[in-house]
Amino acid sequence: MPFNHDKLETHQREREGVVILDLKGHLVLGRGDIALREAVESLFNQGNRKLILNFAEVADIDTSGAATILALAQLYHAAGGKLVLFQLAHPQEELYEKARLEAILEIYELELDAVNSFFPDRRVSHYDILDYIDHRNNPEKKI
Repeated sequence: MPFNHDKLETHQREREGVVILDLKGHLVLGRGDIALREAVESLFNQGNRKLILNFAEVADIDTSGAATILALAQLYHAAGGKLVLFQLAHPQEELYEKARLEAILEIYELELDAVNSFFPDRRVSHYDILDYIDHRNNPEKKI
């Protein structure tokens, strides 16, 4: 079920009972943050409590977009659910680093790790802000 709001497109799929929203475009003030809020709130109102947001094709995120993500994550958390992120690009990681959102949100490099985070008996590699900073300072070094 794709939503298209010029600035941000979402495409819904499922993996192991967890809904994944693949995002494409710009998560910025206006149509982008509204599109994400509408898509996620629609899922939430239908009873979804396990959600992953895929940022692989998100060109940019501004502070309004980051605030929207945080508000939606808090909505899920308050209802006993969970919203996690994966595949952030380096410019997006900088925004999260500045906003200190990595301390609040679960962020993963790989989709499988994001999915596994919903299953307590599975081992998961967490996003490590220190690895990101080290990689930014030494780009030839593998993360």
